[in-house]
Amino acid sequence: MSDIPGSSPSSDASSGAAPDVPPGASSGGAHPRPPHGERPPHGEHGRKPGWPQRWAAFKESPFLPATVLLFILAAAAGLFAGSYTYAMANPTPRQVPTAVVGAGHGTRGEAFLTGMEKALDASVEVHRYDTVGAAREAVEQQEVFAILDAREGERIRFDVSAASGASVADLLAETAAKVGRTLKVPVTVTDLNPLQPGDPRGLAIFYISLAAVIIGFVGAIQLSVHARGLNPAERIAFTLAYALLGAFAIAAVVDWWLGALDLPFVQSWLVLALTLFTSGMVFTMFNTLVGRWSMIPTWGLMVLLGNPSSGGAVSWPLLPSALGHIGRWLPPGASVNAQHTAVYFNGHQHLFPYLVLGGWALVASTVFWVWRHRHPGGRESRPSRPAHAAT
Repeated sequence: MSDIPGSSPSSDASSGAAPDVPPGASSGGAHPRPPHGERPPHGEHGRKPGWPQRWAAFKESPFLPATVLLFILAAAAGLFAGSYTYAMANPTPRQVPTAVVGAGHGTRGEAFLTGMEKALDASVEVHRYDTVGAAREAVEQQEVFAILDAREGERIRFDVSAASGASVADLLAETAAKVGRTLKVPVTVTDLNPLQPGDPRGLAIFYISLAAVIIGFVGAIQLSVHARGLNPAERIAFTLAYALLGAFAIAAVVDWWLGALDLPFVQSWLVLALTLFTSGMVFTMFNTLVGRWSMIPTWGLMVLLGNPSSGGAVSWPLLPSALGHIGRWLPPGASVNAQHTAVYFNGHQHLFPYLVLGGWALVASTVFWVWRHRHPGGRESRPSRPAHAAT
């Protein structure tokens, strides 16, 4: 059979030689084949992303908020421990209001007062009264924490009030006995208002107020997660509902079940309910203003600052002076003060703590309502579907 011009493949095949193929290219196509494991560059996709592109991708990923939370939680842990340690680990008296009866200049009573100041390394804020009855009324009004009665000649009578503040009463009683021994003056220490038997350290009021504060904003967080579609009025209504029910549960467990405190039930229930509602609305307010980072100002205000300065665990004369003044204007401190008066000084109610709680609740609710369109929750009204045309 004669050779046909251009039919060289038969001769190549017969000779066993492979056709000339460029490295990395297939014999049947025009495009080169990339090395094994690499993809060919294709326009913009062939460039390695630079730092601007990587940062933009990181900002859009869940890793950015996770990284931010990593540092926030670490800082919160340290601040939480630091705030409570600073306020409670080593309570030191700054200024102790004390009623004084019959301790004139140059008397044993005056020397005893001077000895108390030196022993406490603090000033005794003296409130002078003509009678012991007037001094005891000042204790009931929570204006003073102790009574120095120096009318009985050689003997000093020193009355404390554990119900006014167990930590202050313990410190004053111990110091008075020590100063009496130093001055060789007989001292009689009496507790005018002892704590209830089920609460020997006076911490139960702090614990129930703390529970109301924590559950208050945790409840609002859970509503924002699991009931996101609630409209503003519905959100406020459900916050009020869990506040009333949660407060009833707290009071019932502490009083009826455990018997730790003999509460004036309705009043204590309503104080706890107002605390729960206020705490929940504070979180809702911050959720409206700063969105997903709302836990930071809520935690800082209510837990890091509010609870250590509330005077529940350590009475305000033993707190750092700034905390002692700030705490009364914050919801946790107002809750402790209102509850404390309701339980131990029920005949001498003060309006101030209720105004503080009500003020915070009103401001938080108003801010939420005015800027409710910024709140991440709620459900939009959907227009009704038009009727299909008849065919």
